[in-house]
This record gives sequence, C-alpha cells and structure tokens, in this order.
Amino acid sequence: MPATAPTSTPPPVPVLGEATVPLSSFIQPACRHYFSSRPERPNYRMRRYTFAGTPAVMPLVRAFLDTCAAERDRDYRYLFTLLGSEPANNALDHSLSGRPGGSYTLLAHRHRTGLHLTCDDRGGLHRRDSHLKASADSPNPEPGSGRGLALVDALSTDWGDNGPADFRRVWFYLAYDPTGSRWNAPADA
Repeated sequence: MPATAPTSTPPPVPVLGEATVPLSSFIQPACRHYFSSRPERPNYRMRRYTFAGTPAVMPLVRAFLDTCAAERDRDYRYLFTLLGSEPANNALDHSLSGRPGGSYTLLAHRHRTGLHLTCDDRGGLHRRDSHLKASADSPNPEPGSGRGLALVDALSTDWGDNGPADFRRVWFYLAYDPTGSRWNAPADA
C-alpha cells in the first residue's frame, strides 16, 4: 500500500483587488448638466435618461431628479427626489431591469403647474398583467412591503401605471402648489 501524504490545508485564495469607478463615468458627456443640481437650463420641457440596472447608480438617479426640480424650493426638490426614487428602486427590485445588463429610463416632463415623472422598466418577473396598488393600510415598516408606493400615493398629486407585466411604466405628477397635499398637513392631522 502506497504511503499517503499528510493532509494539509489548501493554499489560500488570493484576495482580488477592488476597483472604484467614479459615478461620472456612467454619465453621457452631452447630458452632464442633467446631474448638476443647478437650474442652468430652466426652459427644458423634457429630460430623459437611461440608467444602468444597478443600485450603485442610485446617487445619480437622485442627482437627476434633484436637477429636474432645481428651480423649485428645497421642500419641493426633496419631495420630487424622494417620490422619484421609488419607481427607480422598484425597477431594480421587481423587474428584469435590476438583473445583469438591465436598465430603466426616467423621463421628467415639466408642465406649467408641476412635474410629471415616468419610469419605464423591463418588467418580466410577473406573468399576470395588473395595475399597481398602494397599501390600503398605513405604510408597513417592513422592507419590501409596498410602503414606497403608499408614499407616492399619499404625497403625489396623481400617479398610476400601465398594467402590463412585460413592460412596466409607472408615473406620478407632483404639482408645484402643495395646497391640499399631505406633505403640508399638520403632524396631528
């Protein structure tokens, strides 16, 4: 019987280096002004941008949304960015847009009375067509519970979606005048 070599621990796996890619490398040069947070082009009617389907670019999404509302006051900008981040996050979490190679598009359309935002994602994770519904109860604090749509429902002027499972288009409208909005409602109301 041949002698067996003593068992030894396998050699350690070398640690792979990490690469840091600046977020600016995800921005097309002709669209850099979309992310400046300054109202340098106040006469735009529409801004469209397609984002890579990775959570790493969410700071760019928020910069895009903030820049779209840059001519408004701080509260409006915050609210538009908060509400606009929700369909972008849903595109990542609930559609093929969040899978490798995926993408989604945000389209901001400026009207005289407010901003309209549309998020187009690749859908594909659900088989049945259906319209989205916000939770009828108060927003549930559990992650993934639909509290984002409840926020959009409660704080936007209007919102909706197109319904098909294979291509989802979610939109909301936020009026410049917040009169009657729950955003300005007293805390005890």
